[in-house]
Amino acid sequence: MSKTNKIERPKMTTELKSANFQDVFYEEELELINCSISHSQVDNELIDRLILSKVIFKNVTFINSTFTNIDMTDVVFENCNLSNVSLRGGNIHRTEFRNSKLLGLDVSDANLGNVLFENCDLNLSNFAESGVKQVNFEQSSMKGANFFETKFNKVSFNQCDLDDIDFTNTKLKGIDISTCTFEQINVSIESLVGCEVSPNQAIGFSRLLGLIVKD
Repeated sequence: MSKTNKIERPKMTTELKSANFQDVFYEEELELINCSISHSQVDNELIDRLILSKVIFKNVTFINSTFTNIDMTDVVFENCNLSNVSLRGGNIHRTEFRNSKLLGLDVSDANLGNVLFENCDLNLSNFAESGVKQVNFEQSSMKGANFFETKFNKVSFNQCDLDDIDFTNTKLKGIDISTCTFEQINVSIESLVGCEVSPNQAIGFSRLLGLIVKD
């Protein structure tokens, strides 16, 4: 079984007020704090430097929306759809994405710390050139996800589908992918040094060395 890193959970107040996403435009700053938003749809929003703190989103769908340089701390997304949403350049801390559709999510050039992705669709997501520290990917589909030149620190992948994922120029030392499945991975031998894999995966990676494995 893959090891899972201990991460800090979102810290919430005991009572969160019910809110609408559009409430952000009535604040002095573009921020939502101490609130819960559920069963709603957010369309075509383009906001730079949005601040989210102590917010729970449940059954919320974001369509054609861009939130560059977002600042998120103590936030939970549950049963949400953030497909093709851009969080590029954001700072995302103590945040959980659970049972959510994140197809094509763009978190490139961002900083993530103490973040959980659990039972999510992360196919074609983009983490390129991001700093990913104390982040757990649990039972999620990550086909074709982009981790080009991503900096990992205490990151775990547990029972994820990593088929065709791109780890180009990303060091996997100390990363355990032994419980994950894939047909192929875009990675170099140099990047694999210190990566923890299963015996069957090791046989597959031996092809990168030009080895022929016989029974």
